[in-house]
Parts: sequence; structure tokens; C-alpha cells
Amino acid sequence: MKIIRWVLGQIILVLDFLTTPKSVVRDTVAQANLDNAMAKMSMYQFKTCPFCVKVRRELKRQALHIELRDAKNDLGHKAALVNEGGRHKVPCLRIEKADDSVQWLYESTDIIAYLKKLVGDVETDSLKNNDQSIA
Repeated sequence: MKIIRWVLGQIILVLDFLTTPKSVVRDTVAQANLDNAMAKMSMYQFKTCPFCVKVRRELKRQALHIELRDAKNDLGHKAALVNEGGRHKVPCLRIEKADDSVQWLYESTDIIAYLKKLVGDVETDSLKNNDQSIA
């Protein structure tokens, strides 16, 4: 079974490499605002997990810079995921909130929806700030 998983994992990685999406290009201020919003986030993942690949592809597509943490091979990250997040399941997005609380978001579809909403909110705020500075 390990051999089958390894082979499938390698196929997933090769296909991901061959079909990597292009990143969106933003102006430097908007990208800096997004980078700032993503600074307190990290994604726990396995390199060959198809759902993790799905989230990483969206990160690439949206040009989001979130720290990736290997919860399979790094025992410290695995322990944090289990002890703080509550389960050994990936992908998992760790979000540090402004009030110092931490949210653990599981499920690739939920993570992508959360990130898309956050990108939209940050870009809207950037546009508002841009309009105010011009006026």
C-alpha cells in the first residue's frame, strides 16, 4: 500500500508541476496589503495530499504568501496540529486573529472560500484607500 501511495503521490506532484497556474499580478501596494493580511496565517499540509495540492494551487493562483508547514515529516508541526488544532487532518489553515485567538480551518473548499473572501475584502479596502488618497 505504501508503494501505491508513493507512486500516486509522485504522479500528483508531476501533474501539479506541469499544470501550475499563473499568479495574478497586483500593484505593489495591494500585494503588500495582502502579504500583511497573510502574515499571521500558516497552512499545515502534506506534500502529496491532493486536497493540499488544491489549496496550494489556489495560493499560487491568487499570489498569496502563506507559510506552509509539513505536518507529515515535521514532528513539531504535527504535534501543533494535533494538540492545538485538535486533529491530524490536512489541509488546515491556522489563522491568528487580531484579538490573539487562533482559528483552525479544515477542508480545502472552506479554506479556499475563506481566502477568496479575504482577498476580496483586502482588495476592496485597498481600492477605497486609493480613492481617498487621490481625492
